[in-house]
Amino acid sequence: MKKLVKLALFFSISFAILMIISTGLRFLAIRIEWAGVLPQQTKAVLAGLIAAARWALSLSIYGGILAGLSYAAREKVFAPFAVLCIGALSLVFVCFIGQMLKNWENVPSVVNPTQPLGGPGLIAANNALLEGTVVVLLQGPSDPGHRVVAVPDRPLLYQAEFPGREVIAQSSGPFGNNNPWFLQSLDIDLRLSAENLRRRFDAGLIPFLMYAGALIVLLTSCLFVFNISVWPLANLFLGCLAFRGIMALETFFNSPEMQDVFESFLQSRLPVPHAVPFIFCSVGVLAYFYSFLVFIAGRRDSNNED
Repeated sequence: MKKLVKLALFFSISFAILMIISTGLRFLAIRIEWAGVLPQQTKAVLAGLIAAARWALSLSIYGGILAGLSYAAREKVFAPFAVLCIGALSLVFVCFIGQMLKNWENVPSVVNPTQPLGGPGLIAANNALLEGTVVVLLQGPSDPGHRVVAVPDRPLLYQAEFPGREVIAQSSGPFGNNNPWFLQSLDIDLRLSAENLRRRFDAGLIPFLMYAGALIVLLTSCLFVFNISVWPLANLFLGCLAFRGIMALETFFNSPEMQDVFESFLQSRLPVPHAVPFIFCSVGVLAYFYSFLVFIAGRRDSNNED
């Protein structure tokens, strides 16, 4: 019981620290991204803080459970109790923070629409297309249809209309990112994971609990990974790889293409929003069953040696 209490305390502190630090760093990154190019707007502060907190919530779910499972494996906490403790605390924290962020979105400064940052002649660098490409929005972000595209070693190109006008209208202007692709892909997957949680929460408490609970079941089922070798650091590294794979799998299953595949395959036998939670739970149960078989096999080997 003492080990279980220590595990609960360790997980709670780890989750809180990770949530606070990652929210602060993410919010700082958002503000710095705009500070050098566009003027600050007071009304955008709370919206940026909410976006940073949602991103940090996804990171805290993965990072907190990772730290908790690693601690449980090192301290030899009884596996079923450790999984139940970490899973229950994770679900409580996610529900509480999700509800808090939902309440923050009802603040008037966030609900009331604000003018897009920047004005006519806004210059935005878009390195995602080609390094050195510059887009000049002649009417500003509010009307991105009239723009001039400057590509290195090519004549200026005027575009009155383009297919992706709604993307720039929402993001107020794309800017270059020189971070390594590994960090960029991690950031993208975390933002998509946060968006998935937000959509489920907006759909209602039951869909949110189903999705978040299924994800937590899948993550906690990886406890066996932290017992593969006798070196805790090596097990932690393997756990990081496993969690990164689950995050990529979450992004893949929630992509529009896979949602269409699920819809055509299920054919109303199962609601499409329940497909991903069902897959997560199924894989998690299989992992739990594998861990149980490994435990039984270990007990038999020890009895035979005696």
